Amino acid sequence: MSRFSRIAIPVMIAGLILALLYAVFSASSKGNNRGPVAKFAVGELAALDTSERGLPAPPAPFTVLDGSEINLQAFEGKLILINFWATWCAPCEREMPSLAALQTARGGDRFQVVAISIDAAEDRDYAIQRLGELGGEGVLTFYHAAPIAWDIVYDTGARRGFPTSVLYAADGTKIAQLAGEADWTSYEAVALIDALLAEPTP
Repeated sequence: MSRFSRIAIPVMIAGLILALLYAVFSASSKGNNRGPVAKFAVGELAALDTSERGLPAPPAPFTVLDGSEINLQAFEGKLILINFWATWCAPCEREMPSLAALQTARGGDRFQVVAISIDAAEDRDYAIQRLGELGGEGVLTFYHAAPIAWDIVYDTGARRGFPTSVLYAADGTKIAQLAGEADWTSYEAVALIDALLAEPTP
């Protein structure tokens, strides 16, 4: 065996061991790469983050169409997909028709898309109009959280811009969130919702 081989082989073995250890450590330390939901983090849902799964839904209020307050606890017993959107956000408006289509296809007693406008108070009426124009009229209920009431935004973990979507289980615990626009009629998005609906209700 040459002198080069005597040095190179142990170095290669050591490198492989280090690479394996790194892979094992990474897999065990990243919450967003673990759990059954993580397998859906592909394609349109590639940015799906499950690192905060299990956190309880915050009690921060937002409003319904008539201006009365509601919070996420009102939806317990249902799988919900919260979507924070605004009329000044072009990706939000592009995404809204697919959210309305998902609500049409899967909405009911066990699942609901909860689209929360984060527009300013003075733009509330325009946001109601735009929700209808984007496919939500008669499909999506209008919810609103003006900037003064953005506790619901921050407390759900939607801190990386808009749109942001957050999934909560029927027991009121967080499943995952997705920062950025997605096509909610895509195969992976519908498969995710179907898989969650197939789980036993607590």
